[in-house]
Amino acid sequence: MAKSPTEPVSDPNEEIMRATYRALREHGYADLTIQRIADEYGKSTAAIHYHYDTKEDLLAAFLDYVLDRFKDTVHEVETTDPERRLDKLLDKLLVEPEDHQDLLVAILEMRSQAPYKDRFSDRFRQNDEYVRYLLRTVIDQGIQDGVFVDVDTEHVARALMTIVDGARTRAVVLDEDCALTTARRTADEYVTSVLLND
Repeated sequence: MAKSPTEPVSDPNEEIMRATYRALREHGYADLTIQRIADEYGKSTAAIHYHYDTKEDLLAAFLDYVLDRFKDTVHEVETTDPERRLDKLLDKLLVEPEDHQDLLVAILEMRSQAPYKDRFSDRFRQNDEYVRYLLRTVIDQGIQDGVFVDVDTEHVARALMTIVDGARTRAVVLDEDCALTTARRTADEYVTSVLLND
């Protein structure tokens, strides 16, 4: 996330999103209630219901919030070198999440609800499409610059996302401390083998 969820802010929606972040990290999705979010927010449940009718409305907005924060952090990558840019993007996907283990657990719990909640499913699909778009764009740029070999960029982007998703799942479900580190190394090996191999 671009800003600390503990920094004071004046926008009520931002405050509610940060309170939701903290409550999810503390309690997980299964034990999340509007009351627990209100406790983190420091106001009544009525103050939250003024902005969001239901918990599902709030969590759909929270997924949008997380995606927007992710977009902000990715756009901080200012390098024009495609190989370096791809490297930094993979770091964002596989290294930085270690700092948000509790949130990874909550997000995985929310992902498990996606088959039953269209609003969650839509947001996770949008997130996946956006990340694959970023991967395709940097790979296409690398091909144009002659840094990467000519490949099916959609296939490579999906393969990299499979590595990312698999690692995040293993890190949460199996509590594997090394899952993200292993995946980051695997992603490098894949990039070297598929994109840099003459």
